[in-house]
Amino acid sequence: MKKTSSAFSKFYMVLIFIFLYAPIAVMTVFSFNSSTSTYTFDGLSLYWWKEMFNDTSAMQSLKNTLILAVCTAVLASIIGILAAVGLFLSKNKLYKRAMMTATNIPMMNPEIVTGISMMLLFVFAGALIKQSDVLGFWTLLIAHITFALPYVILNVMPKLRQLDMNIYEAALDLGCKPFKAFMKVVLPEIVSGIITGCVMSFTLSLDDFIISYFTNGPSFQTLPIYIFSLTKKRVKPDMFALSTLMFLVILVLLVLMNISQSRADKKKEVR
Repeated sequence: MKKTSSAFSKFYMVLIFIFLYAPIAVMTVFSFNSSTSTYTFDGLSLYWWKEMFNDTSAMQSLKNTLILAVCTAVLASIIGILAAVGLFLSKNKLYKRAMMTATNIPMMNPEIVTGISMMLLFVFAGALIKQSDVLGFWTLLIAHITFALPYVILNVMPKLRQLDMNIYEAALDLGCKPFKAFMKVVLPEIVSGIITGCVMSFTLSLDDFIISYFTNGPSFQTLPIYIFSLTKKRVKPDMFALSTLMFLVILVLLVLMNISQSRADKKKEVR
């Protein structure tokens, strides 16, 4: 009976992996296709990878996406660290619970609701300052920080709970200023949570479409929106190459994040 259940669980796992990664594998293979066909493989070629780098619109959209993702990751991490430390040090339990509930709202809220509500907010703010073309890079950045911020806070908070505050207080007693004590004592203990939250913010911003669709303007176009605009006509394999490149970047980041997290866990075990 145990062997049967074990075999079934393995089969189920293989089936899930096939459904998840078979489309990505097919896309990757056809990015090396020598023809424009999306269903017949006619031979290996790097032609579409060269075409991808020659497509100025795609490269500009990729550049915009990377700039937006980096800015989102950095700012969300800074704000998230400050928010997590503030909530951790708060003595008011009711306030802390209320703020943590509010933090979870962007994660639980449907993206289309978040996107439309933020678009209406930005348009309303633009009307107040008499600006008709308010949507652009800054509105996208605010929107992306909004949905990325909870992931930073929720990754940093458990690390703060594991911290022995007596060490921080000892550093203060020995004459260390609060900021220096934070940098020397607290920050090294929570750095794994910060890295995890930062990488998650970067990857979420990198592939976001729905919220970006409602909050972007004509002056700043991200790659997911650019790819969506191509669906109105026939998508060429150079977009397969670009999507494969994005997938590989995210995969490398996730592997590095897991390695850094496992190293941090091993250091704690050694201690």
